[in-house]
Amino acid sequence: MRIILLGAPGSGKGTQGEKMAAHYGIPKLSTGDALRAAVAAGTELGKKAKATMDAGKLVANELVYGIVEQRLAQPDAQKGFILDGFPRNIAQADVLEGMLSKLKAPSISKALHLHVEDEEIITRLHSRAIKEGRADDTEEVIRKRIAIYNADTSPLLDYYQKQGKLVTLEGKGGLEEIFARIIKAL
Repeated sequence: MRIILLGAPGSGKGTQGEKMAAHYGIPKLSTGDALRAAVAAGTELGKKAKATMDAGKLVANELVYGIVEQRLAQPDAQKGFILDGFPRNIAQADVLEGMLSKLKAPSISKALHLHVEDEEIITRLHSRAIKEGRADDTEEVIRKRIAIYNADTSPLLDYYQKQGKLVTLEGKGGLEEIFARIIKAL
């Protein structure tokens, strides 16, 4: 099972992805985690990424691609994985398919979209920001993040829908209720 998690920041995909990984016995891979692991391991790509990150710049797509590909080649990802945070657009989705082909791995099985209304996301993220003392996560900043996500992801939803791989579920409700919906849908 090879799953891509799609959902706006605050939609619950990180939490549900962890639950899915435990349930199915496959790793949940996030690009952020993969970057940090590559840096910690001191790989060539990790060293390049660290230099870029230390300079306060965004890591180039090519480095992200290399790190994702290295992670997908790991033995624990051979029987499946859950991707969180990648791909973020159609170009990255195409690169991902190329990576899987190069690794002689099956294509993506499903793209799971956790749909949550924008106002609910704003409420969730604002509440989380207050609890965690994140003064920089203002409503204005949260709205911008959601707008960027919506602009980048809408084409991805169509991309996976055309392939018959998109599963959209309501991401509102209790954690176990949402998880039960996910398991039933997959």
